[in-house]
Amino acid sequence: MVVYIGMLRLGRLCAGSPGVLGARAVLSRSWQEASLQGVRLLSSKEENRSAPLPIGGLSYIQGRTRMRLISKTVGRCLDATAQRVPDKDALIVLQENVRLTFAQLKEEVDKAAAGLLSIGLCRGDRLGMWGPNSYAWVLMQLATAQAGIILVSVNPAYQAMELEYVLRKVGCKALVFPKQFRTQQYYNILKQICPELEQAQPGALKSQRLPDLTTVISVDDPLPGTLLLDEVVAAGSTEQQLAQLRYTQQFLSCHDPINIQFTSGTTGSPKGATLSHYNIVNNSNMIGERLRLGKKKPEESRVILPSPLYHCLGSVGGTMVCVMHGATLILSSPIFDGKKALEAVSKERGSFLYGTPTMFVDILNQPDFSSYDISTMCGGVIAGSPAPPELIRAIINKLNMRDLVVAYGTTENSPVTFMSFPEDTVEQKAESVGRIMPHTEAKIVNVEDGKLLELNTPGELCIRGYCVMLGYWGEPEKTQEAVGQDKWYWTGDIATMDEQGFCKIVGRSKDMIIRGGENIYPAELEDFFHTHPQVQEVQVVGVKDDRMGEEICACIRLKSGEETTAEEIKAFCKGKISHFKIPRYVVFVTNYPLTISGKVQKFKLREQMERHLNL
Repeated sequence: MVVYIGMLRLGRLCAGSPGVLGARAVLSRSWQEASLQGVRLLSSKEENRSAPLPIGGLSYIQGRTRMRLISKTVGRCLDATAQRVPDKDALIVLQENVRLTFAQLKEEVDKAAAGLLSIGLCRGDRLGMWGPNSYAWVLMQLATAQAGIILVSVNPAYQAMELEYVLRKVGCKALVFPKQFRTQQYYNILKQICPELEQAQPGALKSQRLPDLTTVISVDDPLPGTLLLDEVVAAGSTEQQLAQLRYTQQFLSCHDPINIQFTSGTTGSPKGATLSHYNIVNNSNMIGERLRLGKKKPEESRVILPSPLYHCLGSVGGTMVCVMHGATLILSSPIFDGKKALEAVSKERGSFLYGTPTMFVDILNQPDFSSYDISTMCGGVIAGSPAPPELIRAIINKLNMRDLVVAYGTTENSPVTFMSFPEDTVEQKAESVGRIMPHTEAKIVNVEDGKLLELNTPGELCIRGYCVMLGYWGEPEKTQEAVGQDKWYWTGDIATMDEQGFCKIVGRSKDMIIRGGENIYPAELEDFFHTHPQVQEVQVVGVKDDRMGEEICACIRLKSGEETTAEEIKAFCKGKISHFKIPRYVVFVTNYPLTISGKVQKFKLREQMERHLNL
């Protein structure tokens, strides 16, 4: 997420952060600060009333720039919030019975940060956090930022081969994980690629396959070759170690890398999107501003987070939004559980709920839904993949979430670039992903020639602004493919923009179905099928066809107790959508292949359907 017109000049990536070689130019801090002298903060009400419009009848828009950009590290932001609201609940982890105020959280984070430095980690080193949502996850996210260590978000479902790839890719010096979670035996998986671990001195690992990895930290059980997280925190509790932390912090810049998040890798190997303090601090600040968190009473700013922390929606939209705005972060369960999310809303008087469309479908369909007290709910965020209009309406009506906002973004954009306003109409929320965020530009271009398109014309969405990542770690060529010389990031998403600046995502450029020369966008058909009274959920994919190139396959999950046929579904389409958009194949399913963050893996679904249909 790089740059605001005429305000910022390009500088080199800060010294002391090797690895993102040739990836991104960053902003000159002195120029930026000089440019912003005397700039007054824009209130949320003003921002909405003056929401920008597309320019010249074309699909190009600039976000407002009157809101001040923040040149602070994550650590300084946590310090400021702890000073402002020291006694407010900061973090509640239900499965571990953890409850900390902001003052207590800052104290624990500082000790953990000092502890990490005391065991030999340095500014710019990479530390992998591997495991489900937990207190340790939040502690490591904030402690690494305090110490200038780069957090690597490792997918908790990774097996040995995937783990080896990401640890080697970014040169992880340390890895933190629990012994196991359910069937995932973390310690045993690591031993498959690092057999030296069992005989190693804690903190002095020498591994053939993972040459950079020296320090392995266990969250819970003492294990051979590992340090215990509690011991690391205790080591940072002395005044000498805390003084060393304060000394190190003098050299940190808001433009330093802070987090490496691996993209899903649906095509090719995952890439490590590298984000800075500046990316994450400003994006989370703007999310919270648009959610009106600053105007809420303490009891109205309690965020229930069932989304995984290894994902941007959890770590930035969840943890960092709460840190920036002094809201309470409530982790409802280690991995997503619809029942636990509702229990957390009810028991902890939750006011905001986050989730992907799939998560919200599951929450709404809990058999004992009506037994939970959701009277304190007022809003939340739905993001991660396109949400059908009927689902948006159901969330607002059934979960009492009148201030629900739809958010859109990518990991590479820190992540949110478009977002609803709470006061947008139900129709505007149901039919779009909202309007442009401040200090962000967006354009929609022809995929073939890159030319700017007229309004309401589908094309590839491109983003430019402070939010664009520093780059893909160690992959300057792939960075340049994604981010042009003009600093536009190509999202790969097919979108339209209307006269009011509302953006609608209609598919992925790679998901677009080309049937006999006709371009068909799955999201458009999915929205249509959700109007069918018996349809619970639907995913549309293209499957191979000798004559047409591709044919449409609708994978439909029916509501509980409902029955229908493929012929009846096709009959429902006639006269309502173009004949070439009517699916050739209709397959009834009970579930979809999902990522751990709840996104449907369409490439896997396509493969499943081609096998099922014997294509």
